[in-house]
Amino acid sequence: MIRKEPVSEGTVAVIFSLPADHPAMPVSVVGSFNDWQPLRNPLKMRPDGSATAMVTVPVGTRIHFRYLGANGQWFDDIDAETITPEGGQLVV
Repeated sequence: MIRKEPVSEGTVAVIFSLPADHPAMPVSVVGSFNDWQPLRNPLKMRPDGSATAMVTVPVGTRIHFRYLGANGQWFDDIDAETITPEGGQLVV
């Protein structure tokens, strides 16, 4: 699941979330917002067992992203606005 929340004028927080039973843990969200650096935005476990990561970007930004899970497994988020061969896309 992906949520967008205003942070301040001109910026938006994008919250990436995976369910508690997701098999690829540990997972990082990797994309244009972090120069595709795999360890920069790891998803952190929440008390309910889900895992989330948050990035803050300027309003109007088009981001491209994928998840990188255990054993180098890349996967996409079905909640992305568009999924291409290069991964998910989202305009914030």
